[in-house]
Amino acid sequence: MATGKGRGMKRSTTAGSCYSSTTTTTIIFISLSALFLWLFTTSNNSSPTNINNISSISRSDGNDDQPSATTIATHDLHLEPEQILPVDPVKSTDHDDQQPTHDNIIQVNQNDDDPNDASSSSSSNNISEDDTSSTTQVQVEQEEEKVTLNNNEPQAKESLEEEEKQAALETQTSEESTVTHKQEIQQTKQDINNHFHDDDHATTSSSSETTTTISHNNYHEIITDEDGQQRLEEHQKQEDDQFQQIQQKWHPKNDPTGATSHDQIQHDEQEPITLHHEQIINHDDDDQVKKTTNSNNNNHNHNNNQASSKDDQTKNKKKSSTQADDESTVSSEKERRNNGGGSNKDEEDKSSSSEDYGYKWQMCNTSAGADYIPCLDNEKVISQIHTRKHHEHRERHCPEDPPTCLVPLPNGYKRRIDWPQSRDKIWYHNVPHTLLAEVKGHQNWVKVVGEFLTFPGGGTQFIHGALHYIDFIQEAVPDIAWGKHSRVVLDVGCGVASLGGYLFERDVLTMSFAPKDEHEAQVQFALERGIPAISAVMGSQRLPFPSRVFDVVHCARCRVPWHADGGALLLELNRVLRPGGYFVWSATPVYQKLEEDVQIWREMSNLTVAMCWELITIKKDKLNSVGVAIYRKPDSNDCYEQRKRNSPPMCKLADDPNAAWYVPLQSCMHKTPVGENERGSQWPEEWPERIETPPYWLNNSEMGIHGKPSPDDFTSDYQHWKKVVQKSYMDGLGINWSNVRNVMDMKAVYGGFAAALKEMKVWVMNVVNIDSPDTLPIIYERGLFGIYHDWCESFSTYPRTYDLLHADHLFSGLKKRCKVVTVVAEVDRIVRPGGKLIVRDDSKTIGEIDKMLKSLQWKVSMNLSENEQHVVLTAHKSQTWRPDSYAPPS
Repeated sequence: MATGKGRGMKRSTTAGSCYSSTTTTTIIFISLSALFLWLFTTSNNSSPTNINNISSISRSDGNDDQPSATTIATHDLHLEPEQILPVDPVKSTDHDDQQPTHDNIIQVNQNDDDPNDASSSSSSNNISEDDTSSTTQVQVEQEEEKVTLNNNEPQAKESLEEEEKQAALETQTSEESTVTHKQEIQQTKQDINNHFHDDDHATTSSSSETTTTISHNNYHEIITDEDGQQRLEEHQKQEDDQFQQIQQKWHPKNDPTGATSHDQIQHDEQEPITLHHEQIINHDDDDQVKKTTNSNNNNHNHNNNQASSKDDQTKNKKKSSTQADDESTVSSEKERRNNGGGSNKDEEDKSSSSEDYGYKWQMCNTSAGADYIPCLDNEKVISQIHTRKHHEHRERHCPEDPPTCLVPLPNGYKRRIDWPQSRDKIWYHNVPHTLLAEVKGHQNWVKVVGEFLTFPGGGTQFIHGALHYIDFIQEAVPDIAWGKHSRVVLDVGCGVASLGGYLFERDVLTMSFAPKDEHEAQVQFALERGIPAISAVMGSQRLPFPSRVFDVVHCARCRVPWHADGGALLLELNRVLRPGGYFVWSATPVYQKLEEDVQIWREMSNLTVAMCWELITIKKDKLNSVGVAIYRKPDSNDCYEQRKRNSPPMCKLADDPNAAWYVPLQSCMHKTPVGENERGSQWPEEWPERIETPPYWLNNSEMGIHGKPSPDDFTSDYQHWKKVVQKSYMDGLGINWSNVRNVMDMKAVYGGFAAALKEMKVWVMNVVNIDSPDTLPIIYERGLFGIYHDWCESFSTYPRTYDLLHADHLFSGLKKRCKVVTVVAEVDRIVRPGGKLIVRDDSKTIGEIDKMLKSLQWKVSMNLSENEQHVVLTAHKSQTWRPDSYAPPS
C-alpha cells in the first residue's frame, strides 16, 4: 500500500495507483483525518520550535539542477518535533539574536535526475531519519493532507487558517522582525503547502509526461475545481485586509507620537530591512538606494504570473546588494517612497495619509519649476517694477502669503556626490543647466562630461586653476596670510565658486554670492559642489551682513560697476570689510589699456583715494596673463579727518552700520572704532585660536544671552555645544556625518554649534534672526560666518542645497509672528532628499513639528525628552516623495 512505502520507492502519478481498494482508502482516510486534527490541536499547547529560515525551492520541468532560493520571513511555527517534515531544510537560529540576511538563505541542491536518493535528501536537510516508523507516520500525514486539500475538506482548511492567524499574532509582537507582516502570512501558507506536496515532487520521475510542476509561489494552483480556487482567493483578500489593520497597529512609522527607543533607532540605522518589494536597503539615508526593475511594481497582483514575478524579485534582490552608488536614481527610489517599500497601492495609501495629520500638500506651480526660490521668483511683483537700473528685479520680493507648496524634483535627480569629490564633479541631472559650460567652458569654469558636470577649478581670471591664483595673491601681499591672519572671505560675483572651493585647502572660509540671473544657477552649482554660497545681488539694498566682519573681499571681473552712482556699491563693501582688511580686485581695468578700461581705472583710483583705501600693490600673474590690484582699508580715522573734501561723506552717528535687513544703501562711510573695547579697533586672534577665544570687546559688565557675564556666557555656550555634539549628535542621533557637508544653524547664538563641528569636513551657515539679539558679529569674530534672516520669509538659496538643518528653540518663537507650517514647507524646500533636520524645542512645539514632518513623509527617527522644555527631534527627508496634485499657478 502507498502508506507503507518508504521514501526511496517510486509512486504512480495517478490517484488510482496509490490505493489497493476503496475500502482500505476510506478507513485510512478517516483514521488519518482524526490523527491530523489531533496533532494540530495539541501543537498549540506544546513548546514552540522556531524555524527562522526556510528555503523555498522552485523546480523546473527539465534537468535544471540549480533550484532558486529566496529569503523567507522570520516566523515561529508551533510544531511538535515529529511534525517537522524532513523534506524541508531547516536551520535553527535564535530569533532574538539574529536577523535574516543574505547569509541566512539556505540553498537546497535537489537532483531532479535522481529524486529517489534518500541519503542525499537526508544530508541536505540536516535531519536524522533513524526512526523509520516516524518517517512513515509523516509520510502518511503528507498523503492525507494532500488528499484533503485537493478535495477541499473544510476541516483541513480551517486548520490552515488557524495556523496562519496564530502566525500573524506572533509576528505582530516581534519587534525585530525585518520583513513585512504580509510577506510572513503569505510565506507561511507557502511553507505549509510545501510540506503537503514536496514528497510527491521528490519521488516523481522528471521524465514523466504526466508530472505536474508546482511553483513555490503559486501554491493555489493545485486547486483543481473553480469553487476551491474562488474560496482561496476570498481567503487571500481577507488576509490582505487583516494585514492592513495589523500593520497600522504595530508599524513604528505610524506611531503618532514619533517616539522610538534608542536601541530601535540604532537598529534602523545599521540593519538592512526587507521590504514589500524585497529591496534590501539601509535606514541610514546616506547609503545609496538599490536599483530594481519594474516587475516589482506588480508584487501584489495575485494572478498566474506570480511565480515568474517572484523569481524576478529574487534576482533583483541579489542585484540590489551590489549595485553601484551612481545607480541610485529617482526611478528606483520611487518604489520605496513614503517610508519605504510597498506596491503602488501601498504608496498611494501612504501619500494620502498626509491628510490624516491635518495637512494637504500640493506641488508648486511656477515657471521656475525645480529651481523655485519664492522671494526671488515673485513674478507678479517683479513685473510691476518700473526700473531695473540698480538690479531691483534681482533683489528679494517675497510673497505676502508665504507659500506652503512643495518644489518638484528635477527629472533624474540622484543623491549628491560626497565631498571632496563633489568639488570636481556633480550629477548633471541635479543641476541640468549648460549655459555656463557653453559660455565659460574655455575658461575652465564648468564642462559637461557624460552624466556629470565637471569643474576643472578655473575662472575668468584664473583659467589655469584657483590654487595657483590663491598662492599668487599671497605672494603679492604676504600679510594676507591665508588661514591665519585672513580667515573669512567674501567673494563677490562668485561664478561657480571655485575660489571658495579651493580656499578650503588654505583653511579659509568663503561666503560666495551671485545673483539668480541669465548665467543659470551659479549659486546652485556652488552649493551642489559643497561650497558655501547664497543668491544675492549688489543692487539698491545693503547686503545681509553686519559691518566690519570680512577679513578679505574679492572680486574677479565680477561685473559690478564700483565707480557708478558715487561709488555706492564700493562703499557697501567698505561697510562689511574689517578695518585693516584687504580688497582684491582682479579685472581688466587693472592691466588692459582699452579706452573703456582706462576710464574705469581712472574713476576707480579717484574713488579709492577718497575712501582712504591704500593701494598696496598691482601685480601681474604671468601664467594667467591677468593683473590684480590689492587695496587695504584704513584701521584708523586719521585719513578721514585729513581729507579736503567730505566726499564720500561720513555717515551720521544715528546710522547703525549693522542694520542690514531691507536697509537701503547709504552712500557714506562709518568712522573706524578706536576704543579698546570697541569692535573693529583690533584684529582678531589668528586662526584657529580665535574660534574659542572670547572677543576682546565683550564686556564683563553686560549680561550675555544665557544670563552670565558676556565672556563667561560665550565660553559656557561653547562648552555646552561641544558636549552636546560629542555626546549626543555624533553617536546618538543615527546620522552618518561623513556624508554631511552643507549645514545650517537656523538660530545661531554665538556660533557654538558650528564651532563644535570645526574638526569635521563641514561648513555651517549661521543664521541670526532679525528679532533676536545681534550676535552675528561675534560669530564672524571667531572665524565663522553667517547671515541675517527672517524665517517668516523664504531663504535666499536654491532648493535641495543643505544636507542638515539645526533649529534650537526656533519654532516656538516663530509661532508668535507667523505660521509655522510655512517655515516647515521652507525647510522641506531647502533640505536635500535624504537630508536631516535636528529640532530642539519644548514638548508642545515638538509635537506640532512631528505631525507636520510626518505629513510630508519625513521619517521622524527619534524623540528624546531631556525635560518639558528641551526635547530633541531628528527627522530624515524622504528621498523622492512629492504630492500628486499641483497648487494654483502663482
